Amino acid sequence: MKKIALIIVLVLAFTSCKEEPINPDRFKYGTFEIPEGKGYEKTIIVRQDSIQIETYEDRIDTLSISWKNNFNYTLKMINPKTAIDEDPIHIKITNIDKDSYDFEAVIGHSNYVQKGKLIKKSN
Repeated sequence: MKKIALIIVLVLAFTSCKEEPINPDRFKYGTFEIPEGKGYEKTIIVRQDSIQIETYEDRIDTLSISWKNNFNYTLKMINPKTAIDEDPIHIKITNIDKDSYDFEAVIGHSNYVQKGKLIKKSN
């Protein structure tokens, strides 16, 4: 009887402690926000397929998005207005939470790393 009780306790312990893994694929589509601060204006982002539309201040930019893997992607302005807009932006996801992730962004081949947080608002 003690063995059966021990088995039940162990099974319950293992099944109740199991958490769903956080899947980074959920950040490839939907509506997101980068909060104001840390060098960013409040930015609303809509991702669909290989397009990302960003709205901030009084501007709207459309970028192509190319995912290298679940943690690295590159953004490129579709209609660049300045020379710096022509450089790709390389994004590395550094930490994932339930509905957000921290990232590091590098423009072109510079050594300057801009850090930020992206929050998922809806699918």
